[in-house]
Amino acid sequence: MVARHDQTTDPVLLDGLLQARRGTAFFARKLNELTDAELDGDSLLPGWSRRHVVAHVGYNARAVARLVEWAATGVETPMYPSVEIRNHEIDFGATLSPIALRNLFDHSAVHLNVEWRDLPADNWHHKVKTVQGRTVPAEETVWMRTREVWVHAVDLDNGATFNDIPAPVLERLLTDITGAWHTRGTDSGLLIKVDGTDLSFGDTTAAAPTVVSGSLAAITQWATGRGADGTTAQRGGEPITPAPPAPKWI
Repeated sequence: MVARHDQTTDPVLLDGLLQARRGTAFFARKLNELTDAELDGDSLLPGWSRRHVVAHVGYNARAVARLVEWAATGVETPMYPSVEIRNHEIDFGATLSPIALRNLFDHSAVHLNVEWRDLPADNWHHKVKTVQGRTVPAEETVWMRTREVWVHAVDLDNGATFNDIPAPVLERLLTDITGAWHTRGTDSGLLIKVDGTDLSFGDTTAAAPTVVSGSLAAITQWATGRGADGTTAQRGGEPITPAPPAPKWI
């Protein structure tokens, strides 16, 4: 049988698909390291067990696949009928047996990968709508999935950290988060600096900003609301301990 490959030849899109697939493999590795009993343990997300995280990532793959199917067929297939149904689905998934929960992740990941692989090159530009109501090209589904698998691999609280996430993923994630803050106007007086780089985000025009600094991994972890370890903060040259919590991301 002849091997089947992605139909797109766009190098940027192919690189994005590679990052998404690597993230999926990384999540799978951290999941497979957990025993069935350990799935009942807490995740890093308040109110969610590891089971909730796995269920969310599994059902997210199905939801993203629906968007890719929309781009392929032109038939509108929303990610979820409603946010309430999405939340109910996750809660239900968290009650599955360990083998069913693991199969949910595995099978949904394969399904999404096949949908991406078989999407004709021209259809990647077709417009679809996210659960938040944003209209985006199908290309965006790759990034939507990339950030889910990499960040939630950390949320499994099984040894993964933001240092395991590739720098290009971290930088794009930080750009997205700070962009959301700016849109909402919640970054006023807040300046983010990444140590060892020229990267800065947030309110770059503030006269006396609160400056939060750290490595790219530490700053992105802080920006996602997952702790301030590895960051420092100051205002007017005076240190602030601990660093203030980041504005709401999602």
